[in-house]
Formats: sequence, structure tokens, C-alpha cells
Amino acid sequence: MYDKYSGRSRRFAFVTMKTVEDANAAIENLNGTEIGGREIKVNITEKPLDSIDLSLLQAEESQFVDSPHKVYVGNLAKTVTMDMLKDFFAKKGKVLSAKVSRVPGTSKSSGYGFVSFSSEEDVEAAISSLNNAVLEGQKIRVNKA
Repeated sequence: MYDKYSGRSRRFAFVTMKTVEDANAAIENLNGTEIGGREIKVNITEKPLDSIDLSLLQAEESQFVDSPHKVYVGNLAKTVTMDMLKDFFAKKGKVLSAKVSRVPGTSKSSGYGFVSFSSEEDVEAAISSLNNAVLEGQKIRVNKA
């Protein structure tokens, strides 16, 4: 990583490994070694998901009912779940489905999601009444997807 103003190294980096085993091997073999006369620290920055968690997230993703009548919801708090999103928008129309986008391979929210409705009228009602509404302490952005 480099400082965007000075262009100098910030003296840390991120490496994505294919498997947990590869990450553990990198830690075991490289932590405490030297690069350019400096001792390096190698560790995991985010707890990897168990395969069970991944299958649950994939099932959640596949449950999403797509529709030509949907909205994009941005600036979601990291705590917002699919059910929270669905319930929040159900006050304004017939919600078919909702999903919170996740960082691939993790349970971490990407901060945005989608809500599909049964009609264009419900989409318009959601946009006009919920754009800039507060959900889980954050002002959300709602517009056509």
C-alpha cells in the first residue's frame, strides 16, 4: 500500500490466498522473516468463513426473486440483514425479495443491496418515501436499479 500524496510505501500489504491452508502456511513460513532488512509480521486480517457459512450465503443469494421492478439501496449499515431490508421496504409496497450484497467469500456487507417489488407503483412509492430515510442509524440512498 502506498500513500496517495507522497507515493511512499505505507509499510504494509494485503495478499489474498486461495485457501485457509495456504494462508496458514504463509503465516507459518513467513511470519518473523526479513524483507529489505525489516522483520515482517504475517497474519490473517479477516476470519475466514466456514464452508457452512458460505453455503448459507449462497442459498440466501439464490433465493432472491428478480423483477423488472426493483430498487438499489445504497449506504447500508454493515448490520443490515436481508430480513431487515425486506421488512423496512414492506411498509411501502409488496416486496417480492431483498438481498444485501456481500464481499465475495465473506459474510461482510458491501454496503448496498436490492429490493424487488411486484409493481412499478411500489418502486416509485419506495423511492419517494424511503430515499434518505434512516435504517440502522444510517441515511440510505434509494433509486431505480
